[in-house]
Amino acid sequence: MSSSSEATPLLGAAVGDTSASSSLLPHRDSNRDSTRDDPKRLSAGVARMAVVTKNLTTAHRIWLFIGIFIVGYAYGLESQVRSAYQPYATSSFHLHSYLSTINVLRSVIAVAVQPTAAKVADVLGRFEVIAVSTVLYTVGIAIEASARSVGVFCTGSMIYQAGYTGNITSAVLSATTWRWGIGMWAIIYPIASLPLLSCLYFLERRTWETEDGKESEEAAPLTSLRTNEGRSNLFDQLDVIGLITLVSAFSLILAPLTVAGGTVSHWRSWYIILPLTLGLCSIVAFVFWEQRGAKHPLIPFHLLRDRGVWSALAVRSLLNFAWYTQGNYLYTVLIVAFDFSVENATRILSFFSFFGVITGVLAGLVIFKIRRLKFIIVGGTCLFMVAFGVLIAYPGDPAKSSQYGIIAAQVLLGVAGGFFAYPTQASIQASASREHVAILTGLYLSFYNVGSAFGTCLSGAIWTQTLYGTLKSNLDFQSNKTLAEAIYNSPFSIVPDYPVGTEIRTAIIESYSSVQKLLCIAGMCVCIPMVGFALALRNPHLSEREVQIEDDSEEA
Repeated sequence: MSSSSEATPLLGAAVGDTSASSSLLPHRDSNRDSTRDDPKRLSAGVARMAVVTKNLTTAHRIWLFIGIFIVGYAYGLESQVRSAYQPYATSSFHLHSYLSTINVLRSVIAVAVQPTAAKVADVLGRFEVIAVSTVLYTVGIAIEASARSVGVFCTGSMIYQAGYTGNITSAVLSATTWRWGIGMWAIIYPIASLPLLSCLYFLERRTWETEDGKESEEAAPLTSLRTNEGRSNLFDQLDVIGLITLVSAFSLILAPLTVAGGTVSHWRSWYIILPLTLGLCSIVAFVFWEQRGAKHPLIPFHLLRDRGVWSALAVRSLLNFAWYTQGNYLYTVLIVAFDFSVENATRILSFFSFFGVITGVLAGLVIFKIRRLKFIIVGGTCLFMVAFGVLIAYPGDPAKSSQYGIIAAQVLLGVAGGFFAYPTQASIQASASREHVAILTGLYLSFYNVGSAFGTCLSGAIWTQTLYGTLKSNLDFQSNKTLAEAIYNSPFSIVPDYPVGTEIRTAIIESYSSVQKLLCIAGMCVCIPMVGFALALRNPHLSEREVQIEDDSEEA
């Protein structure tokens, strides 16, 4: 092994050169490259935030971070309780299996929104993006809470996603219904957003009137929407055609897979075959457009040539792929098969996020000390696979040993996820220039949602193809021939009529646990390539410089 060291290539630049060399970039029009590389061609939003940052005082920083904390806390709490309310919502419409369809479409919308939000923030500004997202978030929640059909609820979920705990869930469901549990956030979230929005508005308006602000406006004439040229370029900057094609591709391919099964097979139906065919064509069209037609590509293919990028994106995507495969219907399994209360089921569902954050903080402290990422990431992926082994051993049973087993497995998943989810994001950012950090972060978060979409789709496909048949077979001994269909479509209203210990409830538990075991086995299979991609990551030595130094001996 060589003891010499080399500079990790700055993403989008040649090895050993910190400038944005064109040798690694796709061949493009020279005028466009000169525009992009000109330091005076900063986007209006970037220029404004640069001025804001320059004029921040300690009091402003405290105000800003308090606002971020309140919004983040409200958003995190709402997302936790939503995971419990959504199964009740779909069950109330007697279409419980459509839970996966809703989550797939939400993930697909998130795939498009992540990079779009980053671009819009650069073009318009941070305040404008947060304000619009708050409005969409609130409107989406209001539509969901008032929905009278699963289609309307799904529409509200997508609008909500575009804008994007146990005690709370239990208290709400015992006093009212899931509608108020979701709808109350249409009031809470806008109020929680006010401190952050007011802070950003005040800072941007105050600093924009300074000399620095006026200079930055003059320095960004092409991308400021205050100019005619800037407005005419907005369509190209957002790559609207690419976004529409990408969303169409994922939606047309993934959504049909979650509804093709069920009580009746629809695989030969035209409304399943046609969307799948159009979706595959949309993928081809998207790749062609991004490489040949887009002036500002949604996906920076030239950055994906770096293995530090594609391996990190794969790890993050497969993490969500694996988790959602077992987690999409986990709440239902906890209630039906494990016989947990609403309160305890919601708490268990939050273990992954809770322990992941705690472990992520601890891992960050260790990384700060050792200045390396790869070993912790690889260890985390291996531990993640071990957790799936525990899940397979305890797929569903009301016995105490099984309840403790599922709790231990979810805790282990959270601990393992904390070891590599956040460090992987740091890894992809470590070698990036300032110009590319936002792009790669948005791309990383998009792949996060790509994994969620695929995991939700796979779980939905397995669930709809196997659960109804298993229920029908296991309940064949009793006379009610419609019971299996009723449980499949609306488990929360039917299952309580059959207490644990009765013959029918035992058959129901066996049905749900057998399907959950299949989901966990599928999730473990996804973990295998995830470990492989983790081993392919770069192992830069973290420093204060933009370009990290990577040892040849530790690269593998």
